[in-house]
Amino acid sequence: MDPENITRRIKEFQFLGLTASRPLQYVLFIAFITVYITTWFGNLTIITAVITDHRLRSPMYFLLGNLAFIDLSESSVTVPKMLWDLTLQHKVISFAGCMTQIFFFHFTGGAAIFFLVVMALDRYVAIHKPLQYLTIMKPGVCVGLVAGAWLGGFVHSLVQIVLMVRLPFCGPNILDHYYCDVPQVIKLACTETFVIELLMFSNSGLLTILTFFALVVSYTIILVKIRVHVTEGKKKALSTCGAQITVVCIHFVPPVLIYSQPFHKFSGEKALATLFTVFAPMLNPLIYILRNTEMKNAVRRLLKRNIFSEKK
Repeated sequence: MDPENITRRIKEFQFLGLTASRPLQYVLFIAFITVYITTWFGNLTIITAVITDHRLRSPMYFLLGNLAFIDLSESSVTVPKMLWDLTLQHKVISFAGCMTQIFFFHFTGGAAIFFLVVMALDRYVAIHKPLQYLTIMKPGVCVGLVAGAWLGGFVHSLVQIVLMVRLPFCGPNILDHYYCDVPQVIKLACTETFVIELLMFSNSGLLTILTFFALVVSYTIILVKIRVHVTEGKKKALSTCGAQITVVCIHFVPPVLIYSQPFHKFSGEKALATLFTVFAPMLNPLIYILRNTEMKNAVRRLLKRNIFSEKK
């Protein structure tokens, strides 16, 4: 490698995007902006309902409101830039912008993963210790768990970005994707990256796989144990388990497939990426609203109050 090329850092990356077809890009723009608006409407509805409805004062709904905030944060890291690029022929991002996007992508994504663990813990306590539930999951504990999830996401992302910024990037600068992420960007480094990729696999791929496996096992144990003894209190706690299992699968299956094989690229990567960057934040509130009776009723009350106030 020429020493001059090693010292020359590229200033921007160019995205190839989802497709090269201009007509299809316009179709995708309309579809994805509709999804993004729905994402904001659904998650803001949950956050507003949790804040304003006195019937949603339990720890579960406090956590659900925080999950809605994480969903909004996570989708806003990649989707606005993707929508803007769908209207452009030349799609670029600065080097600093790319590193910033990677940091916040893994910050919010890591926080979401740890937060789903927190929600699984909440369901375990609600089902197995219903009488002590409010004592165990008191407000201070819930705030601590939420803060811990964000701290875990921050540490996870910090490790990624520290390893990335130290690499030399001297060209090429073409990313066959629609956002910056470690598996794509690291392949453009002008040095041997095997060890770095291995470290990043242990930080992203292995972490995601082990967390997903732990959540599947925990939810399986919960469902198996409540088959024999189901009380009225446990029925309410159980009502959200199916929704949470669905959310866990949507959040984890695509990242597991992407980050579990850091040294290879597969053809369906961009389609899988849209599932958890674009659609998952929209589906989460819809799943919880449709599957949870109390949340569904709270949203109805919220909409009725707004409609009635507008008529006045």
